[in-house]
Amino acid sequence: MSQLEENLPKQLEVTLAIAEPNKQDDSSTAAGEQNSNSNSNSNPNPNQPADFETAIDTAGFGLFNILLLLVAIPAAMGTVYETSTMSYILPSAECDLHLSLLDKGVLNAITYAGMISSAVFWGYLADTKGRRKLLIYGYLADTICVLGGALSQNVVQLMVFKYLGGFTMSGPFAVLMTYLTELHGRKYRQRVIMSVGIMFSMATLSLPGLAMGILPQPWDIDIWGLSVHSWQIFVAITALPSILSFVLFPFFPESPKFLMSRGRNAEALEAFRFIYALNTRQPRSAFPIKELASEVAAKSTPPTDSNLKLPEQQQQQQQQKESDVEQAAGKAKSSLRSGLVQLRPLFVKPYLGLSLWVYLLNFCVLLGQNTMRLWLPQLFASINEYQKMMTQTADSETSICNIIEYSVNRTQRQVAASLLDDPDHECTVNVSPSSYTNNLIVAAAGLVAYMLAGFLVNLVGFKRIMSMALFIAGSCAIGMYWSSSAATTVALASIFVTMGSISATSVISASLSMFPTALRTMIVSLSMMVGRMGSLLGNIFFPALMSLGCVPPFLMISFFMYFACLLASFLPMKNKAVLK
Repeated sequence: MSQLEENLPKQLEVTLAIAEPNKQDDSSTAAGEQNSNSNSNSNPNPNQPADFETAIDTAGFGLFNILLLLVAIPAAMGTVYETSTMSYILPSAECDLHLSLLDKGVLNAITYAGMISSAVFWGYLADTKGRRKLLIYGYLADTICVLGGALSQNVVQLMVFKYLGGFTMSGPFAVLMTYLTELHGRKYRQRVIMSVGIMFSMATLSLPGLAMGILPQPWDIDIWGLSVHSWQIFVAITALPSILSFVLFPFFPESPKFLMSRGRNAEALEAFRFIYALNTRQPRSAFPIKELASEVAAKSTPPTDSNLKLPEQQQQQQQQKESDVEQAAGKAKSSLRSGLVQLRPLFVKPYLGLSLWVYLLNFCVLLGQNTMRLWLPQLFASINEYQKMMTQTADSETSICNIIEYSVNRTQRQVAASLLDDPDHECTVNVSPSSYTNNLIVAAAGLVAYMLAGFLVNLVGFKRIMSMALFIAGSCAIGMYWSSSAATTVALASIFVTMGSISATSVISASLSMFPTALRTMIVSLSMMVGRMGSLLGNIFFPALMSLGCVPPFLMISFFMYFACLLASFLPMKNKAVLK
């Protein structure tokens, strides 16, 4: 959640997907919309079934919501740590794991491969098994994967656990924001999105601080025949947020919106009562709503002679049907068929060309953004080491070309030394706390991007801000070729990350505004999947291009950002300067 690729796009996806949860489709009648609005905004009538919006507004905002947001902090940290940890341990683990440049690229990219391969699987589970269960078991599985990676003794083991970590985190990552928005009324949803966005950014900011305190330590411990170094302890500590999430989420109820969508209104009513009791300090029985409207009935087929039954018979049949739904294997086929039906409009006219445009745009943006972001810790560590080596020389210039040439040659020497096991050619790790200072600066720039992104997008318009940000990011990428000092490199990298983050946000926002309600969630899911493919390929190609010289890797990133700028400039949408 760049960190914004990991966070804001998902947040915006959920924001628009959940913003009007009671809206059936774009073809609803005006009378129906007025009735829905009046039900949501008026005081609950105990004699009439209440819809979701009325019930969640009646439950109020208070202690429950504050506790939920507190639990969301470690959950947000866990999602960020899973996708970003590898980029920080590469300089420290290169001797222990005999890492080549390609190995480093694969370690950065392998998490995205896991997320891509499990997207459909987790999406199905979230819509059939519930949000809460997925969060609990997802964070438990991620904890196991992170700890397995911490105990890895070679690069293959670490790659396997990182792939599995990406596979498991894809579920909680996508469901976290959905769960949070479905437990807040419309009045507070936008504020929750902003709050959690800041949580994601603060988690990104905490990671280099954690690395600064742990990775430079010369720890070498033997446990049960396993060698444990400082980088492994660092990885193990990053499992703590997932452990906390696994322990704390069982104390919270299932999303009442999900329960109502599955016809489990009795359980949904209990969830509303639980929220109400915590927020108002009153007994659960005091909750004024006694019955919830059936969302399943609204989606059912018109009655026929074969299904017209007495109310008691209908109720019994409905209960039996809900029990069968959870167990019948045929339901999975039906859900899969429904998903394919939902996908179809994106692959035929009139949305085929537009959807392909969005996929390509997100592919280019995230390829450039995540490649640069994940290689910056390695680059900054090389800059710090190179500067220390050159302090005794008259030439203090730290050009990026010198840094890349030094980094490539040093990595090759380190791999050869670690494989030879020759005392005269020992593989050494030169990591100090100052190696991660620049990462803190870039992470702080990402935090500023979080603060500015939503305001600027609404003020200037998706299309204009996206084009400007992509052009600036592309210019910063190619400008790093002429960087002649560490300070200039850090400044350009910070601007690049900030502009790339705003661009990633704008791409998703623009995508959602160009497609009808029924297709919004699907277009975001598919575009994020294609974008992660870009992240995967970029992190593999970047080290290969580094071995060819200093120009090719930055030229690649700049090309994709400029091409994305061109695509964004001709998006078939109008800029809107209206503050929402």
